[in-house]
Amino acid sequence: MSIPTADSAAGQAVKAADRAHVFHSWSAQALIDPLAVAGAEGSYFWDYDGNRYLDFSSQLVNTNIGHQHPKVVAAIQEQAAKLCTIAPGFAVEPRSEAARLIAERTPGDLDKIFFTNGGAEANENAIRMARLHTGRQKVLSTYRSYHGATANAIALTGDPRRWANETGVSGIKHFWGPYAYRSNFHAENEAQECERALAHLEQVLAFEGPATVAAIILETVVGTAGILIPPAGYLAGVREICDRHGIVFILDEVMAGFGRTGEWFAADHWGITPDLLTFAKGVNSGYVPLGGVAISAEIAATFAERPFPGGLTYSGHPLACASAVATINTMAEEGIVENAKHIGENVLGPGLRELAERHPSIGEVRGLGVFWALDLVKDRGTREPLVPYNAAGAANAPMAELAAACKQRGLWPFVNMNRFHVVPPCTVTEEEAKAGLAVLDEALTVADAHTV
Repeated sequence: MSIPTADSAAGQAVKAADRAHVFHSWSAQALIDPLAVAGAEGSYFWDYDGNRYLDFSSQLVNTNIGHQHPKVVAAIQEQAAKLCTIAPGFAVEPRSEAARLIAERTPGDLDKIFFTNGGAEANENAIRMARLHTGRQKVLSTYRSYHGATANAIALTGDPRRWANETGVSGIKHFWGPYAYRSNFHAENEAQECERALAHLEQVLAFEGPATVAAIILETVVGTAGILIPPAGYLAGVREICDRHGIVFILDEVMAGFGRTGEWFAADHWGITPDLLTFAKGVNSGYVPLGGVAISAEIAATFAERPFPGGLTYSGHPLACASAVATINTMAEEGIVENAKHIGENVLGPGLRELAERHPSIGEVRGLGVFWALDLVKDRGTREPLVPYNAAGAANAPMAELAAACKQRGLWPFVNMNRFHVVPPCTVTEEEAKAGLAVLDEALTVADAHTV
């Protein structure tokens, strides 16, 4: 891998234009200092000063196939030369083929694909489908969740980004999902956590009125809110509850899908088929914006002769779909999903557990594939988080220092609240994964300094 010659002046110009005109998401504009990025390849990206970073964030956990995969880049170029864009109402080869390839990999009978521009819109449309299919309005989601930043998606979201955005008239209710390490149910093991979390959901439904609930939406593996692996039996229990009450079961696989957990979809780990499955991110590694909803035969039939009242100008955009076709085919040809599973089982899992033996700041290690989190604590005995919930400024200093220590050593981290997420591309090599763990080993001494 060759990094272009450093050009600090060019980087400064990019930064100046950004600061003058770009309004960044989730940010206080005067308090941020975005890195000017010059290029990327595989598991790395670099700045204009020649500093290279091992991308242990996969950007926003979406570059599953790595940066600048030549087969995907070529597919976009080839499609651009043929047909750059066409309205959603036409049948075109890249859209048809992308839908076919996705439907081949989704569980059960999820054979119809509605394309969106990303994950938030996928969840918006899944909710719309569920409400129209059932004739009900309420939707239940967990507190520890993130489903996107559009109107219903942010209301579905459980984390604090919801607070400033919710209207209070969305018909969306929240409940506690399973999280054995910080159990809301005083569970002593995962079996108890599963049993009590399901009983809690049953009670919430009883008080909300099951006949008023259109859907329950879960991230199959909770992503940004902690990489929480559901205990055995939980998803099957939710499936049974939904079936009993005529509720649509939606699995949000926007972050967990397309190889991230070592399976095409995380639902495959538990043999669960939802009624609707939402996806984005890894479907084409974000090379062109794309998301969608995979729809069961029963829900699709609702709209066989009744128009679905939803659509997007760029639904199934040819360039995006061509990149998805290339991504899925390349992942299959190159064994990328299998690589993610191997890296998780043989490198990241064992390596992170070894780090936990040496670093008192690590309370718990959890994950699958290339989807891992370190739950960082001040005190292992009490499990007090390293920083308070939704900490900012000085209160968040320990996590900010940890992130800075990683960047100084050439590792780009993904941190959220008191957690360090280890989420490299699905294409990451053993050598790269071990190099990242070595940097993390050094950087964690910063977090250890804040333990008791």
